[in-house]
Amino acid sequence: MESATKTETLAIEGMTCASCASFVEKSLSRTPGVQRAVVNFATEKATIEYVPTQASPASLKAAVLQAGYGVTEQAPATSVADQQAAIDQQKALAYDKLKRRFWVAAGLAALIMPLSMLMLWPAMMQHVDMQWLNYGLLVLTLPVLLYSGREFYTSAWSSFRHRTATMDTLIAVGTGAAFLYSLAATVAPGWFTSQGIVPEVYYDTTATIIALILLGKVLELRAKTQTSAALKALMGLQAKTARVVRPGGQEVDVPLEQVLPGDVVVVRPGEKIATDGILEEGHSAVDEAMLTGESLPVEKRVGDLVFGATLNKTGSFRFRVTKVGAETMLAQIVKLVEDAQGSRAPIQRLADKVSAIFVPAVIGIALLTFGVWFALAPTESRLPLALVNFVAVLIIACPCALGLATPTAIMVGTGKGAEHGILIRNAEALEKAYQVDTVLLDKTGTITRGQPTVTDFVPVPGPNAAELLAVVAAVERQSEHPLAEAVVRYAQAQQAAVLPATAFRALEGRGATATVRGQAVLIGNLPLLEAAGISLPPALHEHAAALLAQAKTVLYVAVAGQAAGLVGVADTVRDTSAAAIKRLQRLGLEVVMMTGDNPQTAAQVASQVGIGRYFAEVLPQDKAAKVKELQQEGRTVAMVGDGINDAPALAQADIGVAMGGGTDVAMEAAGITLMRSDLLGVVTALELSRQTIRTIRQNLFFAFVYNTLGIPVAAGLLYPVFGVLLSPMLAAAAMALSSVSVLMNSLRLRRFSMKNEL
Repeated sequence: MESATKTETLAIEGMTCASCASFVEKSLSRTPGVQRAVVNFATEKATIEYVPTQASPASLKAAVLQAGYGVTEQAPATSVADQQAAIDQQKALAYDKLKRRFWVAAGLAALIMPLSMLMLWPAMMQHVDMQWLNYGLLVLTLPVLLYSGREFYTSAWSSFRHRTATMDTLIAVGTGAAFLYSLAATVAPGWFTSQGIVPEVYYDTTATIIALILLGKVLELRAKTQTSAALKALMGLQAKTARVVRPGGQEVDVPLEQVLPGDVVVVRPGEKIATDGILEEGHSAVDEAMLTGESLPVEKRVGDLVFGATLNKTGSFRFRVTKVGAETMLAQIVKLVEDAQGSRAPIQRLADKVSAIFVPAVIGIALLTFGVWFALAPTESRLPLALVNFVAVLIIACPCALGLATPTAIMVGTGKGAEHGILIRNAEALEKAYQVDTVLLDKTGTITRGQPTVTDFVPVPGPNAAELLAVVAAVERQSEHPLAEAVVRYAQAQQAAVLPATAFRALEGRGATATVRGQAVLIGNLPLLEAAGISLPPALHEHAAALLAQAKTVLYVAVAGQAAGLVGVADTVRDTSAAAIKRLQRLGLEVVMMTGDNPQTAAQVASQVGIGRYFAEVLPQDKAAKVKELQQEGRTVAMVGDGINDAPALAQADIGVAMGGGTDVAMEAAGITLMRSDLLGVVTALELSRQTIRTIRQNLFFAFVYNTLGIPVAAGLLYPVFGVLLSPMLAAAAMALSSVSVLMNSLRLRRFSMKNEL
């Protein structure tokens, strides 16, 4: 029997393109004991699933180091916020270092460029010694190579030693060839003139290309930090301290790290709730928008759950801590979003395959370009022309945009989903949601509220009609039946008087009886009253028949041996369900309902929310079979549910969507989890998935077209017809622009908004 696997996440240093990520991934995958390895270029992280008995974190790090890359050691942090702060500090240091390298390159290139232009003005050259000018340009270019561009060359050498090639290989070979040619023309100009070749130098090309590529990397790194803005915002929400009740009743403010399960924490109006727990004393309204996306505060009473980082609005209360640190709801959300951002969508496979063979293919095209130009160009200019086009092909082909196309969009999309209370498990779930054409909705707890609610209260006219609700509630307060709870909630909402009841007795399967104000009260079904010899007046019969026709449960009430009224109870439809279903249908999706209720109730609810097709009397064990039935019709199904009995159907569906008010089992089986029980969240999730996948396709199109068109132009394909050659410096600028354009296109997803109009 195979051992259970563990998952390790490593922060990788030194990756510069998708080819780097692919090589690290292959190295990790070949490590004994590794079941699966995914390396994300955009997040610079590797997620490895391995068998602990065959591999260890140390062996995984060794595999990365052997591949020629580094692993960032992260000090253990005491909280989610501390972990993010440590990561941000490391990235800030790397960003500052990169900026210094860029400004050195840019400043020296700004000197080298005008000095190189002197040779274009013969009048100026009469006053300047060409050889000394070239030596001066050499001195100015050396710091650009040895400091600003050093990492390109060390990375390329490391790749060469490991028999692979990356973006840095293209940059190093391109700029290195231009520099070495210029160096030879500087120290041995006589040999060039003896061969009939003008000893031209390309120091300006070398310095400017490095400066432009570093500029692109600076802009790229700056934009990449914005792709995870939503995740950082979540992490920053955590409270720093908590007011804990110590033995003796003393209240003490302590750092969050010192709070333990079982502690009692005091929360005052306007304060953040420190961690997760159960409310034990007091009540309040809590703003849970950061978890659920719901703008309205949620009423909290004794026994209700409260969550860390949510905001207490009105009252004071005390709660007992149940979860701290990595176990809290906020930490779980952050972990889920991080995992999703580090995952790979199926749509990315094509880009991965291309990236794996891209760099070697480009080097081959560049060598072919050099050979063709050297063979066909005029003797006096063939070497410079061959060199310039060789360098241009290498520089313009860097596959940065290709590597950023998919992961950056996924990072922004999943982060934006988290802002709206939509947790997307991985990139595959995001892509599957895009492909959905049928949405299967469980009725109870999904379309409806999932709990009985009083919809009608009909007293028999008479002097005691006004007090009947208080009398009914007095009896039902003694009962634990769900229908009794519904009646009590209704009486509280109507501010009915609270009356005492005695001699309470539950009558299984029929109802309950008690004495209120000295009178016997019966509440239950019709057989209960008939057994007591109590008959209903015709008007009450008509009301009951009308309620039954609407698939409602009817409770009959008798006081002192006389029929006194009736109560209509139903699992009511959520306020937003009909509007959400209408919007799903406007998206071109077929919406189907599934329920265990009888066909009459199912038809009533389906008609109320505008659903044309439904499955009734579906047993819990048959729900997955109904999903499969739709799939056999050729449909891509999103199953939306909330209960334990929905878990098999959620797992069977192409994409499962769990309502946040549901069970942990249902949420575990789902690809998407809604943090609040509102079908509008399903609409938002599907709209977000469509917009994210559209953005990925746009990015891939731009990246593929850019390289497909750019390489032939850089190779000189337009020269025979139009006399146009692409300068290596323009190629470098275009390459940098392509990566930044892909990132900016992904960042447009940050403007996605949740439309809640009904």
